[in-house]
Amino acid sequence: MINKELQKRIFSSIILIPIAIFFIIKGSFLFNFFIIIIFLISSYEWYMMSKKKNYHYFGYFFLIFSFYAVYQLRNNFGDESESLIVFLFILLICISTDIGGFLFGKIFKGPKLTKISPNKTYSGMIGGYLFSIATIFFLFEYSEFLFDTNTKWLPKVYFQIILISTISQIGDIIISYFKRLSKIKDTGKIIPGHGGLLDRIDGMIFAFPFAYIVYFLNILET
Repeated sequence: MINKELQKRIFSSIILIPIAIFFIIKGSFLFNFFIIIIFLISSYEWYMMSKKKNYHYFGYFFLIFSFYAVYQLRNNFGDESESLIVFLFILLICISTDIGGFLFGKIFKGPKLTKISPNKTYSGMIGGYLFSIATIFFLFEYSEFLFDTNTKWLPKVYFQIILISTISQIGDIIISYFKRLSKIKDTGKIIPGHGGLLDRIDGMIFAFPFAYIVYFLNILET
C-alpha cells in the first residue's frame, strides 16, 4: 500500500511536470518568466537554509551561473529545434536519474552510498544510470516529436548520459551536505511530498552548468 507521503509525491509530480514541460516547449518569454520564478524561489530557500553560514554568498553566485546556463541552453544553442532537444535531453536525464534512484533504492536497498545523504544507496545510484539510459533510448527510438528520423543511437550518447547523470547525482549529494550542515531535512515545504524546490532541482542546478560548459566549448559533441 502506498503511504501518504508517496501519494503526495506522485500527485505533485503529475501536476508539476506537465506545467514545466509546457513552459520549456513554448520557450521565449514564457520560459524566461518561468525560470525567473524558479530562480527567485530557489534563492529564497538557499537564503533560509544558509543565512548564518560563511558560504552564504557563494551559493548565490552559483545559482546565478546555473540559471544563466539554463537560459543559454534553451535560448541560444543552435536553432529553436536543436536547443529544445538538447535542453530536454539534459532535463530528462536528471529526472529519470532521480526517479530511478528513488525506485531502485526503495526496492533493492543495500549498502549506503555516503554518510552525507543516508537515503542514497549503491542500488539507487545504479538505478539512476539504468533508468536514464532507458528513458533516452526510448525517446531516440520512438519519439519523432523530440528527435528527427536521422538521429542515431551512438556509443557517445551512453557516455553523455552517464556523465550528466553522474553530475546530477553529485549535485543531489552536495545539496544534502548543505542541508546536513543546516540541520534540516528539506529546503522548504512548497511542494507536497517533495519538500522545497531546491530538493527537486538539486541535481539539475549542477547538471545544466556542466552541460553548458562542455557543449558550448565543444568538449562533447551534441
